[in-house]
Amino acid sequence: MPLQLDDYDVSILKSLIKDGRKSFREISRDTGITTPTVKARFQRLVNVGFIKSVSPIFDFGVVEERILDNGDQNKNTEHNNSQFLQQQLGGVKSRIKKGIKIKLDCEFCKGPIAGHPHVFRFANYERFFCCTGCMSGYKQKYAGRIESIKRKFEGKEQ
Repeated sequence: MPLQLDDYDVSILKSLIKDGRKSFREISRDTGITTPTVKARFQRLVNVGFIKSVSPIFDFGVVEERILDNGDQNKNTEHNNSQFLQQQLGGVKSRIKKGIKIKLDCEFCKGPIAGHPHVFRFANYERFFCCTGCMSGYKQKYAGRIESIKRKFEGKEQ
């Protein structure tokens, strides 16, 4: 069964769409959701692959370039991509709603996960699997790496 966005997820995503530079605390204030919950939900959306990156969006409408024409006179040309960017953001905002389902692939066999995923949580991570066999295989294959991450995470907590 795919992961389904709820009201909290949608509120967090809409806050990030307005300004991706916001801290978890600022998002918490905007949405009324506690900061730890915002952080956990954001991390979960990253872990399942729904949030690929938080990237800057450039407004080329504020850029001025000087181009020399044949008469060596300066011409100002403004790249007004802000309307294009606004259209893109509007399209994204209208698609993010409660109930949207995110398809999950098994971390081990890379196959699609049908039904409820088997979740392995360690340190600050969540990994999703189609069956307990894949989850066991993943734990065996990456046992050293998992323990190392756990030790680093526990060191930060103290």
